Amino acid sequence: MSDEIGTPDTSAGSPDIPAGTPAGQADPTGPRPEPLRFFGTTWVNHDQGYAVRRAGATIGALLATTASCLVLRFAYEGLAIADIGGFVNLLVVVMFAICSALAFRNTWESFTKRPDPDRQASLRGLLAIGFVGSLVAYFFRSLAEAPGEKLHRAEYETAREQHAKRTTRRTGNPAKKRRRT
Repeated sequence: MSDEIGTPDTSAGSPDIPAGTPAGQADPTGPRPEPLRFFGTTWVNHDQGYAVRRAGATIGALLATTASCLVLRFAYEGLAIADIGGFVNLLVVVMFAICSALAFRNTWESFTKRPDPDRQASLRGLLAIGFVGSLVAYFFRSLAEAPGEKLHRAEYETAREQHAKRTTRRTGNPAKKRRRT
């Protein structure tokens, strides 16, 4: 909690400067950046260990993908040991491949535009089955940027521009303005 105004302190960036404001341009009334998972608001200025966090997210996603593939392989070997038939084995492999591809596409698109909550709710089961695709998308996106950074940066810049337009003061006295005749 902030000591001065009693509101929750949601900033996760630099402690001296409000999150997202360049040094020397602190505006406490302006918009605050939305924190990203694993990154907080360090994505705004790429400070506070951003590169280390991004490397950690990349390695973590790769390790999680590898572990997930091993778990799926053990599950497939369990089906093979049970000798339930080649058709069922084929169905399981095709199901995981399709669900992973759909999860990859859905996750990749969610990094560039806000997903529809109703669509997300209807795809929840499918995305849970295709979790490997989501992990792969997270891995590839974290190679270039913090996953979701481009979307959040665009929204934050738009909010800052709108805030600047609302708070800019006019110069001169409008009452003294000459009327054109």
